[in-house]
Amino acid sequence: QVQLVESGGGLVQAGGSLRLSCAASGRTFSNYVVGWFRQAPGKEREFVAAIGLSAGSTYYADSVKGRFTISRDNAKNTGSLQMNSLKPEDTAIYFCAAKSGFAYYRSPSEYGYWGQGTQVTVSS
Repeated sequence: QVQLVESGGGLVQAGGSLRLSCAASGRTFSNYVVGWFRQAPGKEREFVAAIGLSAGSTYYADSVKGRFTISRDNAKNTGSLQMNSLKPEDTAIYFCAAKSGFAYYRSPSEYGYWGQGTQVTVSS
């Protein structure tokens, strides 16, 4: 079991920045791929970014590429999502998730562990 807790969400104006954190406990965090997903009201949960075991591989949704940066610190059992140049369409609940193996990293159903989510609201 891996327990995940997100923090860092909030209200920000368009063009602003937020940094989300994901604190992990339980099994060895470094053994898991970490993904960030988001879900806006009335919409399906969508992939935002993923990072490999040693942070050597990162992947982003086209909608956030160049604005968001995913990272991890295995020594501290934490993952992060730095979000810059935020847009109103980035408004959603953001979730941290973990899975074994990198296959199908864009699919929420492939992730076995999830945090409770943190709300991000971007005002225009």
